[in-house]
Amino acid sequence: MSTVRLHLLQRHLCPTESRGMEVVSSPLTTHVLDTTSGLPARGLCLRLFRLEDCDQRWTELRKSYTNTDGRCPGLLTPEQMKAGTYKLFFDTEGYWKKMGQTSFYPYVEVVFTITNEAHKFHVPLLLSPFSYTTYRGS
Repeated sequence: MSTVRLHLLQRHLCPTESRGMEVVSSPLTTHVLDTTSGLPARGLCLRLFRLEDCDQRWTELRKSYTNTDGRCPGLLTPEQMKAGTYKLFFDTEGYWKKMGQTSFYPYVEVVFTITNEAHKFHVPLLLSPFSYTTYRGS
């Protein structure tokens, strides 16, 4: 195994989201892996929304980008966490364009429900130009 791959694997298994800074603990996390390269999808733009009960409209809570480990720390603070329906919008077209590729899916939306604010939720995305997979992680 090359030194570069070993370093990436170590960073993946033991991430430090911000070097020299306190790591933000979020009850909601995501991790995007580029299955074409086998590496984290860094620099992918994503947005987090919550469905508001009163008018059934999506409210944007955060716009962010995945870091070098393909993660997006601090998506939601514990104070923002409440029961409801949420959506993670991943700009896959923008990511693949930066990689010099085209994609069948211009974006991926993952809609999920949080019923218990005390739990932690992890929503991984495995991504290629012509497919994607997601699941509730731990």
